[in-house]
Amino acid sequence: MKDSRLGLVFALWRFYGAVMNVDTTKIDSPDDSMSADVELDLTGMKCPLPVLKARRKINQMAPRSVLKVTADDPAAPLDFEHFCHTGGHDLLSSNEKAGTFTFHIAKSPN
Repeated sequence: MKDSRLGLVFALWRFYGAVMNVDTTKIDSPDDSMSADVELDLTGMKCPLPVLKARRKINQMAPRSVLKVTADDPAAPLDFEHFCHTGGHDLLSSNEKAGTFTFHIAKSPN
């Protein structure tokens, strides 16, 4: 079951990535030195909880503040790409290491 869900995640990633004109230069470009104003550890949570908790936290932050999110849900890359696109936020970096994803998100200026 897990393998089929993972395949679906990557199929959706390709579809939404094409639809949203994703800038893949930001994806999988590790930048451990990138600073964040707020860090949020969402490991152990499954879709849709990581995005819902990130949305709640980013709504409390000042414009252009950077949120660092750590998650291990296989759907997280697609979910956070979509979250940033629809919310007007900037996905500064997205990388994966040993099944854990790290995202740096700059809150929209509005």
